[in-house]
Amino acid sequence: MAKLYFNYSTMNAGKSTVLLQASHNYGERGMETYLLTAQFDNRAGDGRIASRIGIGQEADTFAHGEDLFAKIATRLKQGKIACMFIDEAQFLDKDQVWQLARAVDDLGVPIMCYGLRVDFQGELFPGSAALLALADEMREIRTICHCGKKATMVIRQDDRGNALLEGDQVQIGGNETYVSLCRRHWREAVGDH
Repeated sequence: MAKLYFNYSTMNAGKSTVLLQASHNYGERGMETYLLTAQFDNRAGDGRIASRIGIGQEADTFAHGEDLFAKIATRLKQGKIACMFIDEAQFLDKDQVWQLARAVDDLGVPIMCYGLRVDFQGELFPGSAALLALADEMREIRTICHCGKKATMVIRQDDRGNALLEGDQVQIGGNETYVSLCRRHWREAVGDH
């Protein structure tokens, strides 16, 4: 029975690594997978999912507002897929998450989404909020704060390492921009004692 999964974490927890490993496992067993990532996040190159540890794979992309049910149905006409993997799932919009749920229910495709739960201001991303509401199963991919506690929050920092309190919800970046922290250290960093 197909399900919609949401694997979530903070920055630098290894979400893309876990996604690529899971897809690899299907491939080793002769099963086809379909990989999708956000079109505008091209840090690893256009249409590529890559991990900080150096592994990567080509992927199809999705754009804001694109009909993902139609995209999946079109892909299925090319051949069966055992599982679909979506990286940067926080960038999905609410309608797209509903389209994924329909694909699971009506097309029988298991879909595994990987993404951030909250932004640098502690707010849910729209895609993450919809996935938290609609996913059949959710799994947390854990990482740690500098203190050793589980990191559940992330700060965006300037080039001097100061936490930024304002800005657009979406700004593509990596270790130079974002730091994962436990809630206590996030509160200290943003000045909420």
